[in-house]
Amino acid sequence: MSIVTKVILDADNELRYPSIGELESLYTYFINTEERISIVCILRDKQQDIIKLASKAIFQIHPEYIAPGGNAEGARKRSLCLRDYGWYLRLVTYGILAGEKESIEQLGLIGVKEMYNSLGVPILGMIDGIECLRNASLEFLSDSQSKFALPYFDFIINSMSM
Repeated sequence: MSIVTKVILDADNELRYPSIGELESLYTYFINTEERISIVCILRDKQQDIIKLASKAIFQIHPEYIAPGGNAEGARKRSLCLRDYGWYLRLVTYGILAGEKESIEQLGLIGVKEMYNSLGVPILGMIDGIECLRNASLEFLSDSQSKFALPYFDFIINSMSM
């Protein structure tokens, strides 16, 4: 749910007008809209480059994943792994656009640990992978853009770590 929808629903549920604090949070959100869109465009346009950097990094950290018998052994398994990277990068862009983390949780984190466990995918490896994805993304973002994006990557990492 976007920050705008949340403010409206919260106020409506309590039969009141939005508070000064809520209006100020909306003002801040709208002031930064252009930068949010710019960040999303960079992440979208650089997706392949980001995933390529992240995959190099994760397989340097965990070379056993691409070794015989590893979770990312062979082209098919590796492409499935990298497909998930694209999915998590998209989740980050959704959060940046919405200005909140709830959509990330609802769309992509509820049940993710159970899913990876049932597939035999090491959750610690996925956490490392998201960290690599975060670091690779920062290569294409300015410092101010990175400040917007980091909380969403960190939210995913922390959610998987619990």
